[in-house]
Amino acid sequence: MKKLTGLALLACCFIFNPAFAENAQQSKMAACNKDATGKTGDDRKAFMKDCLSKKPAAAAPMSQQEKMKSCNADATGKKGDDRKAFMKQCLSKPKA
Repeated sequence: MKKLTGLALLACCFIFNPAFAENAQQSKMAACNKDATGKTGDDRKAFMKDCLSKKPAAAAPMSQQEKMKSCNADATGKKGDDRKAFMKQCLSKPKA
């Protein structure tokens, strides 16, 4: 029971900590606000609406080295020809 209470208390510390409360929307709002400096009135409203509605840029594709690490981790437990075939297939497919 003491362990459960301790874990609940620890979880509350993380949940209610303001540093963990910031989410993607808040950081997006802060970035748009920073970019909107100098704009006023309807111009600022239009800019903020456009800025906040944009989707984040797509992530850069994986490098060959990152792909190799990922495929190698996924191939854990495979041996011989089975591993070779898996690695060939995994490394040849495009990953985002």
